[in-house]
Amino acid sequence: MRKLSLISVFMLIVSIPTFAGGLLTNTNQHILFLRMLARDASTQIDAVYSNPAGTAFMQDGFYVSLNGQSAAQTRTIHSTFGNEKFPGFAGFGGNQTKMYKGEASAPFVPSAFAVYKKDKWAFSANFAVTGGGGKATFNEGLGSFESQVAMIPGLLAKAGIPTNQYSVNSYMEGKQYIFGLQLGAAYRINDYLSVFGGARVNYVSNAYYGYLKDIKVNPNMPALGLDGSMVSAQDVFNKLGKPEYAAMAADIELDCEQSGWGITPIIGADFKKGKWNVGVKYEFLTNLNIENKTKGTLPGAPANPKDDKFANYRHGVNTPQDVPSLLTVGVSYEILPVLRASVGYHHFFDTHAEMATVQDPSTGELIGKQNFIGNGTNEYLAGLEWDVCKWAQVSAGMQRTKYGVKDNFQTDMSFSLSSYSFGLGAGFDVAKNLKLNVAYFWTNYDNYEKISANYNGTGIAGTDVFSRTNKVFGIGLDYKF
Repeated sequence: MRKLSLISVFMLIVSIPTFAGGLLTNTNQHILFLRMLARDASTQIDAVYSNPAGTAFMQDGFYVSLNGQSAAQTRTIHSTFGNEKFPGFAGFGGNQTKMYKGEASAPFVPSAFAVYKKDKWAFSANFAVTGGGGKATFNEGLGSFESQVAMIPGLLAKAGIPTNQYSVNSYMEGKQYIFGLQLGAAYRINDYLSVFGGARVNYVSNAYYGYLKDIKVNPNMPALGLDGSMVSAQDVFNKLGKPEYAAMAADIELDCEQSGWGITPIIGADFKKGKWNVGVKYEFLTNLNIENKTKGTLPGAPANPKDDKFANYRHGVNTPQDVPSLLTVGVSYEILPVLRASVGYHHFFDTHAEMATVQDPSTGELIGKQNFIGNGTNEYLAGLEWDVCKWAQVSAGMQRTKYGVKDNFQTDMSFSLSSYSFGLGAGFDVAKNLKLNVAYFWTNYDNYEKISANYNGTGIAGTDVFSRTNKVFGIGLDYKF
């Protein structure tokens, strides 16, 4: 019971994408994305990431771009656990429904772009945080943890010791970064068509720290010296001669760092004719295995490895964290010399990417989380850009993200919500060959309600309602030598 709760808490932090994109991919690497979104047919400096074949249609020269983004995100879970006979969460705070809130922040996330274009060739490079990018903090735990602790008073009551309250002290924080360095070359075959080939080297750096301690209950049995005051649950179980339950209530601390790397091959093509431009990009599956460096006080491994709820965090263990392959298609059209429109489509092949194991609620086995995805993520994008004058442009756009995850994928440990994202901003030619881009981007998420007859393996019904917020501000400079 206790071991399951702790690993559940830390699995929440494993996937905290702070920006736009799929389950593990950041697609907003340039400020032009933030202020227009539909950039998959771009032939400007941001095309290095969004449409790399399009760089072959840039003017000859050397281009550089530096960008910085600041993001803030919240994750909120309203959890209801228990019934009239068993009030559940009411034993710690008096409410059967509780709100758990996690905050993730990324004060400054940089990215850099460079293109050297000469005749039919364009050589490009990009460095960015391609996944994760923030720090998440959970000060009061989660329902998946607290529901386990909430069962302790019931265990004591069944043993003939009246108990109706509990308390626990929990804290956890996590950081996740995937740094990507992309290199490649585009070649213009003729006046209308170009192709691209390249690769991205990805380096993963994750760190998690947290603890569960001071689990207390209020048993009332004078014969054992228990008068209804809050006392250590571990001490109570020891007095009862129940060492297996005493171990369940012991303090646990996790201090884990993870690292690994992998390569993403990338190909693309661009077709340009008149006022139309079409860009296509395919990023292949990135095989990533991350290795643990773990300290702290985790329980010992059980005899059967399948029963080890801490398997993903043992020292020296390698865990899969593949980045799914990605297909993007974009179309842009020049409506007027001063007005341009673009649309785009993204598909993430999530089911092909191996992920960390989670417990299958129907069998109790540990299986890859990708087994709970019905189909990959789909994104639909649209945007407009208007030249207000010779030195200023304004733009806006939106994106619809639809995840294909199944119900068993959604837990308070890690949940993904379909959403609508909006961005707006402006570009200013502040000097010859120098442009300033500023933008604001936010996401409205769909709420998701999950009703469970067996809430986190407790055998008692419960409900979670998941919601999120996300806001990003960005500023960047583009320069042509």
